[in-house]
Amino acid sequence: MAEVYAGVDLGGTRIEAAFAGADGKILCERSAPTQSHEGPTGVLRRIADLVNALCASSGVRPAALGMGVPGLVDLKRGITKFMPNFPTQWRDIPVSQTLSPEIGCPVYLLNDVRTATLGEMVFGHGKTARTMLFFALGTGIGGGVVVDGKLRLGPLGAAGELGHQTVVQGGVRCGCGNWGCLETVASAPAMAAEGVRLLLSGQAPKLYEITGGDAGRVTPKEMPQAAAAGDERVAEALRRAAEYLGIGVANMVTALHPDLVVLGGGAAAIGDLLFNTVRKSVREHVRMFPADDIRIEPSLLGDKAGVLGGVALAIKGGLAAE
Repeated sequence: MAEVYAGVDLGGTRIEAAFAGADGKILCERSAPTQSHEGPTGVLRRIADLVNALCASSGVRPAALGMGVPGLVDLKRGITKFMPNFPTQWRDIPVSQTLSPEIGCPVYLLNDVRTATLGEMVFGHGKTARTMLFFALGTGIGGGVVVDGKLRLGPLGAAGELGHQTVVQGGVRCGCGNWGCLETVASAPAMAAEGVRLLLSGQAPKLYEITGGDAGRVTPKEMPQAAAAGDERVAEALRRAAEYLGIGVANMVTALHPDLVVLGGGAAAIGDLLFNTVRKSVREHVRMFPADDIRIEPSLLGDKAGVLGGVALAIKGGLAAE
């Protein structure tokens, strides 16, 4: 029987786990709430239980497990170094050493967005690209860079923080400490914040109808619906965020001249308004060479990019920072 590999996507609210073959075809999958308030011990126990439950249901044990985590890791030793949005920040937690004996296979770690980039590179649109940029549009903006068919990690595994390039001089303070990062103007919270402003100031009547006037329900999912229904101010807000994203993409395109740019994450579901605006912005801002042949596409793997990236990481036996 062909070997099976496990992928885990550790998120702030949910843990996604899946088994797949070397072709990336998912054989079985499960999820569970993260419950990060329980700390590393509780979360790692839940991951082990998920994997062992998949083993029991499938009748196979994976040859290796790859896991994406939301922060910095020591790739060689499988230790989390800093996970800013988790209680205790998981400093120096020996994740691989703890999990491996519990599930009976080697465990490899990587930053979650770099893991999703790896998934797209191995099983998604990146299969046909030599150089690729991956932008993950969600609560923040993460990213990954593939050059000459290889995921570039840098000496700390932190290369590819595409959301923390400065696009607004003197802009608002970002969570990273910088001012005017792309993340501050084009992430899902940034878009939603403008939607809330428009709703509360009476400039978005369709958005008001869709959300029942509840500002807490405004997300980038509702805003395109309101724009399509006639809220031009909402459409303007989404286009403005997409134009900033286009500037960030154009900066990276000018630096690397990739074959492909992939936009993933929940906010990518905005659809044509986002993608058409980004493509237009790239054409306007990339002047050193023709940019018309650079593909800008939604993720082929969608919300499976993380777990399939974990599978790819397991197949490769981990990656080394360089």
